[in-house]
Amino acid sequence: MSPVVWADDLVVVSHRPGSFPGYLFVETRRHVANLDGLTEGEALAVARAAWVAARALRAELDPESVHSAIAGRGLAGAHFHQHVFVRHRGTPAELGWMDVDWPGAPREDVDLLCGRLSPYFGR
Repeated sequence: MSPVVWADDLVVVSHRPGSFPGYLFVETRRHVANLDGLTEGEALAVARAAWVAARALRAELDPESVHSAIAGRGLAGAHFHQHVFVRHRGTPAELGWMDVDWPGAPREDVDLLCGRLSPYFGR
């Protein structure tokens, strides 16, 4: 189960389970497979949630960078989700985006991190 950071009637923001600190999903509540299948309201809600998530991650983790991607091949079924994730400072240059296990890699309690990120969505 993914720790939930924030939710409203259109989207849910959660931390990817078993991942490095700072890897969030922005998911629509309605089951829809692709970006072009979203309603205008859902698209605006996703955009705002991803923007707030990126700003919250920047403020709380001080990463080298914050990235976002919409990618998926049906692993979650017909359920749209946008990835928002950080690249931590000090990550060796030769490591890819999702390679985060290296000496000195940040370790953090994800539940505590989610609790710190949550208030950003009410601002």
